[in-house]
Formats: sequence, C-alpha cells, structure tokens
Amino acid sequence: MFPGYRTEIVEGNIMMSPVRAFHAKTIRLVWNLLEPQLPPEWSCVSDVAFPFSADFEFCPDLAVIPAAEEARNLSAYSPDLIELAVEVVPPSSVRNDYEVKDRQYAARGIAHYLILDPCEGHLATRWNPGPEGYRGRDLVPYGGKVVVDTGIGRLAIDTSGLPVDPGA
Repeated sequence: MFPGYRTEIVEGNIMMSPVRAFHAKTIRLVWNLLEPQLPPEWSCVSDVAFPFSADFEFCPDLAVIPAAEEARNLSAYSPDLIELAVEVVPPSSVRNDYEVKDRQYAARGIAHYLILDPCEGHLATRWNPGPEGYRGRDLVPYGGKVVVDTGIGRLAIDTSGLPVDPGA
C-alpha cells in the first residue's frame, strides 16, 4: 500500500520501515547463497506474514520453512514453521530487529535468527532460543564465511560480497 515501505505489526503498533536498495540486494544475495544448500524439503520465503499474536505480525526478510508449506502459496504462515529467520536491518528498525524480534522469535522457539546489518557491516547470529531471547549470540564482521549449524544442516553464508552502506 505504501511504496518504498515495508509494513509489520510490532508491539501492537503498525510499523512502516523505508526500504533501501542495499536492503533488497542483501536479501537477494543471501537467498541465492542459502537456497542451493537447503535440503529439497525446505524452501525460502520472503515478505509474507507470520502472525505471532494480536500484537505481533512479522514479515521476515527471509524465512526458511518446509517446502510443502511454501508450495501452498499463502500470504500468511504459522511462525512455528520457521527453521531460520533472516532480517536485514534498515536504519529505522534497529531496535525492532535486534531487540523485539530477538525476544519474539526466541520465545516462539525459532531455532536460528540471523541479522544482517549493511549500516554496521556485520552479521549477528542468534541460536538457542529461550523465553527472554536467544542465549547463543555471535557478531561477525562482513568479509568471510559464516557457518550456521541448523536442524536441517550446515548453512554457509559468504559475507564478503554483501553491500555495506557507504554513508554509515
């Protein structure tokens, strides 16, 4: 409805985040890196709704869900399907991606959460979900390969080709 903005419900509020070129480019590059590594029974989806509650409905930049569910071609899916959630941080959504989604994704039991930050030039990995957030955390500067051991296999992301915002 609002060109140039992505809309979600966060803490009961409608949140609109402006989307920049590096945002979409990062999503595309990470999707292209992950998809060939996924077992055939898993697929990537992007910008579809995952209603958590009346106060939270997220549209992860990228989520890995069962291929059979992705094939249903829905506009909304259960968050319980997500094996891996990926967010690319726009400047206007730092708190939502690093704090709010960290707590919500972990409380829902999403096993792995990756936060790619073109402004800071790093990848934050989250695993071992708990009720207050992820207990496992790493922060890796862009420039090398990051391997994430998931329940569906080892997934490698080469961060050396990811864009970094020159104005940051």
